[in-house]
Amino acid sequence: MYVSKKASNIQASTTLAIDSKFKAMKAEGLDVVGFGAGEPDFETPDYIKKAAIEAIQNGMTRYTPAAGTLELRKAVCEKLSRENGLSYEPAQIVVSNGAKHSLVNTFMAILNPGDEVLIPAPFWVSYPEMIKIADGVPVIMQTSETDNFKVTAEELKKAITPKTRAVVLNSPSNPTGMVYTEDELKAIADVIVEHDLYVISDEIYEHLIYEGKHVSIASFGDEIKKRTIIINGVSKTYAMTGWRIGYAAACPEVAKVMANLQSHATSNPNSIAQAATVAALSGGEEEIAVMKKAFAERRDYMVERINAIPGVSCKKPNGAFYVLMNISGVKGRTIGGKRIETSDDFAEAFLNVAKVAVVPCSGFGNDDFVRWSYATSMENICEGMNRLEAFLAE
Repeated sequence: MYVSKKASNIQASTTLAIDSKFKAMKAEGLDVVGFGAGEPDFETPDYIKKAAIEAIQNGMTRYTPAAGTLELRKAVCEKLSRENGLSYEPAQIVVSNGAKHSLVNTFMAILNPGDEVLIPAPFWVSYPEMIKIADGVPVIMQTSETDNFKVTAEELKKAITPKTRAVVLNSPSNPTGMVYTEDELKAIADVIVEHDLYVISDEIYEHLIYEGKHVSIASFGDEIKKRTIIINGVSKTYAMTGWRIGYAAACPEVAKVMANLQSHATSNPNSIAQAATVAALSGGEEEIAVMKKAFAERRDYMVERINAIPGVSCKKPNGAFYVLMNISGVKGRTIGGKRIETSDDFAEAFLNVAKVAVVPCSGFGNDDFVRWSYATSMENICEGMNRLEAFLAE
């Protein structure tokens, strides 16, 4: 049977594949510890659950406008004004089935066949595939661990070609956990404006910053704001990954196209989850603070342990809940009967021998690293570090 050539070229998500294998092994009763999931291990706060229950009881179970309820879009506008100093109208907000869906809508709305999108690496695994779905061309820009995995304005300027249409910026970053400073963002904004590009600013981890502060690139004036498409949602901040609510804030022209696309693809986001998100955006400071404190403690422990083990190392991330571990010192070794040549080899051997699931960064644009998520208990992190130490001692 025939299948689409374009669809055949889309690669499966590395993170979901690892998480799926981990869950299958766990279901078989194996003593496996997983560090692949990109979701908080905390419960969704009770006040959000209560709002969802009330929405069901009040009959909020019908279709909503394709771009989301007016109430939720107003709540997003209020959030952007209150927390980011940005002024938007509800017509500029498109609520989607998770931030991932918002990103797909974005690339579909702004790209024509052959348009190039610059992506600093290491990058979240889905960016290049989403761009290919929209007939665009992902152009990977390598960054260095020495520079904290961040692209500079000068590097960005050199990478721009006549075909460049947009730049993807993710701060705090998945998978690196690094956060761009205000000065770094301002310099990048100047380049974006000078070359009249779009910047897709993925800010889904904005509340999970442990040093420094979050600054949206859209905040540097009207010229950069109209070229910025902000992507955000409630999955990470409010432990609502399964609720599938994300949103985009964009200029009116782009937002209208995104809403039109969504009206044919999915109709509207879940009505009950939308009502719960209105409640989420109106509070949650105490819950967020508790989650951040736990994440910071886990991060500090994981970083200290990794850097004490010969053969591997890591940078201390400033945000999100990931640590990139450098495995270049392990390559060429044979562990558990398997020669380690790639990050996939390392992840496979580590899972088979030590029963620990981490994500190889071959799909993130840099094969010298694997990603650990510390969105899991301290008990699991301690066990994972002990198993890493024993694994590398073989």
